[in-house]
Amino acid sequence: LRTVGICVFLGIGGIIIWFVGGDPILAYKGLIQGSMGSTKALSETAIWATPYIFAGLAVALAFKGGLFNIGAEGQLAVGAVFSALIGYALPEWLGFSLPGYIHLPLAIIVGMLTGGIWAGIVGALKAYTGGHEVINTIMMNYIALNTTSYLLNGVMKDRSPTNLIARTPLIAESARMPAIFDGLRVHWGFVLALLVAFFIWWLLNKTTLGFEIRTVGLNPDAAKYAGINVKRTIILTMLFSGMLAGLAGSIEVTGLNYRHELGFSIGYGYDAIAIALLGKSHPLGVVLASFLFAAMRNGAT
Repeated sequence: LRTVGICVFLGIGGIIIWFVGGDPILAYKGLIQGSMGSTKALSETAIWATPYIFAGLAVALAFKGGLFNIGAEGQLAVGAVFSALIGYALPEWLGFSLPGYIHLPLAIIVGMLTGGIWAGIVGALKAYTGGHEVINTIMMNYIALNTTSYLLNGVMKDRSPTNLIARTPLIAESARMPAIFDGLRVHWGFVLALLVAFFIWWLLNKTTLGFEIRTVGLNPDAAKYAGINVKRTIILTMLFSGMLAGLAGSIEVTGLNYRHELGFSIGYGYDAIAIALLGKSHPLGVVLASFLFAAMRNGAT
């Protein structure tokens, strides 16, 4: 049925392209060539897939716990801005440069933790007040994105004479993630994303905490009757979900952009919802769906 649906929509797309005077065959050929027709194209598709995998896993993990995390967009932005802050400001605060094996992990961890705290607030509200996570994550998105805008236009703005947009200074070399291959932009964050996807599968299927998350997601009342601390599980689920979204932003800063720029991540968090649904909230499905979305965005150019 899905195959039929895909064929139908490809056909509709082709008809629209033909109707406006284009060649559907050339259009779809260009989409494939642009996304996977060369080593460089594959590299760029992997770059697009990296934040999608992290953000998709964030939403999928929340789904497994019976929660609907609409806030990946804000959690990603918070993680990115704090990762950038550690990347460029920490050496200035300390008065000396840090080695890469300390500075880079620290920048990533801080971004990941701030994203987790941002989502954990919503989890605590859900657990102790019954506040719905959809409403709260949407409101937290507005707070995160507007606060980020304020910071990037204010105290964190790059003050170099040539800069006219809202963005941070470049992070230090010691906080930058190296590329995997010379001449290509794909970085080690892509490998980390695949490892994290495997870790989330292991967490959900092979650990006590994963069993508790899935049980609470299926039936909170039964989980409580079985002795599972439902409130704690809800908070932890949102915390881990936010950490994954924060990691998406952190990796984009340290591995690709080397700064945080206003608007760089628009749409990642919302696309992640579709990715998690398409992947049926399974980590492998999320990885495959992420590649599909990445191929479409990269190939569209």
